[in-house]
Parts: sequence; C-alpha cells; structure tokens
Amino acid sequence: MEAAAAYESLDFGKMEHGCKHYRRRCKIRAPCCNEIFHCRHCHNEAMQSTLRNPRDRHELVRHLVQHVARVCSHCGINMGEYFCEVCKFYDDDTSKGQFHCDGCGICRIGGRENFFHCEKCGSCYAVSLRDNHLCVENSMRHHCPICYEYLFDSLKETTVMKCGHTMHMECYCEMMKHDQYCCPICSKSVIDMSKAWRKIDEEVQATIMPEDYRYKKVWILCNDCNNTTEVFFHIIGHKCNHCSSYNTRTISPPPVLP
Repeated sequence: MEAAAAYESLDFGKMEHGCKHYRRRCKIRAPCCNEIFHCRHCHNEAMQSTLRNPRDRHELVRHLVQHVARVCSHCGINMGEYFCEVCKFYDDDTSKGQFHCDGCGICRIGGRENFFHCEKCGSCYAVSLRDNHLCVENSMRHHCPICYEYLFDSLKETTVMKCGHTMHMECYCEMMKHDQYCCPICSKSVIDMSKAWRKIDEEVQATIMPEDYRYKKVWILCNDCNNTTEVFFHIIGHKCNHCSSYNTRTISPPPVLP
C-alpha cells in the first residue's frame, strides 16, 4: 500500500450507508494505520481519542489519496452524487450544498452563493460578514479557544467576534450563557457593554471606599482600547478614562524617567 488513502467500494444503494459525517458508497483505508473508516473525520476522531493533549492533531491528509473517480472502474458504482476531484471527496447528501473553494483548498457546505472567501482571514465566511468584520490574518487557522477543535476544517458553524477572532457559534453561545463577554484570546469585549458600564458607574458612586483607600491610585490597562491610565482604586472596578470601559486590569506603574 502506497502512502495514500485507498477507497473501497460498497455495494449498497443510495443513502443506506455512511456515517454521521457523510453519506457515501465507499470507505477509506488509512495509510498510517491500515484501518478502514467511513471517512477522514471518523479516522481523526478515533486517533484523537488516543492523544493526551487535545491540542495535538493526528489527521488523515485529505489530498493524499490514490487516483479516484466518481464511478468505480471495477464495479461501475457511483460513489457519491457530489464528487470533488481536488479533495477526492464523495457525499451522497447533496442537500448540504457542497462546493469547492479554491482559496481554502477544501470543500465547504452551505451553498457557494451564501459564502465568500476572505483572503486575509484565509477562510470562507457568510456573505453577511462581507465588509462587516474585522480581519485577522489566518484567524481560522487556529483552534477554537473554548473546545480546542481546529476551526479551519471544522464541520461546526463559526462566528467572527467584534475583535476579529473566530470561534464556534455554539461555543460562543455557551460563553454568553455563562456571562462571559470577553474574547478568550485578546480579552476585548465582544458585545456592546455600555449599559453594564453605566450600571457599574452607579455602583461605584454608591460604594464609598474606606478612608485608607479613598485616595489610593493604581495604573490600569484597558483591554478594549489598549490604553493605560492612572485612576483611583475602587473595589467595584476601574474605569478607563479613554473609552469608559470597565474591562480593565491593574498593571505596574510606568518607569520614572531620570
């Protein structure tokens, strides 16, 4: 067996076979372990469970596949209604709207008309995000900061936050449910927090600090605007004098120049 994945045909009818990822009329033999799987995702999930670090990746490279075609040259079976010669990819369920993106170099789902390829981010996004997102170079070529799944070829829906970083939509919603409103990567606020800041203003005004701390000052760094400033210490929070955000953290004072 050469260093390529071999496809083995299955003599079944349409949509009566496959796995949770794809419906198809063939399986693959992985060159790394010589085992047979329904698809590369099934192989990757089986191998991932053997790794200690969830950030490590042991994956079947999609392009290292023997010469394949839509129809088996031996038995004449049509392996899948959708077939990509570049990705060597089959799928019988065409309702997913599969299409090949030359920019990504892989097949996507959801319909070509519903997506565009962002050259700077290096991935396809929904057309609603065209000219409506902050670009971060190769933002999809990273792991989701919540579940650590690699985002670029993940089957789950992704979303772009205000800061430009990307994560799974379901992970983002779960983060919101737990009242976590900062990007796990850069700590910037991911939603409009102006109402929350006004509420904290009221709490600060209503909470009088003890005499020993009333005139104490600290230096803070704002996670939202990246500015530093000196403010009065308060147990409730420290407000940025530049953008009025309370998404701040205390830092060491700047060095005193001679």
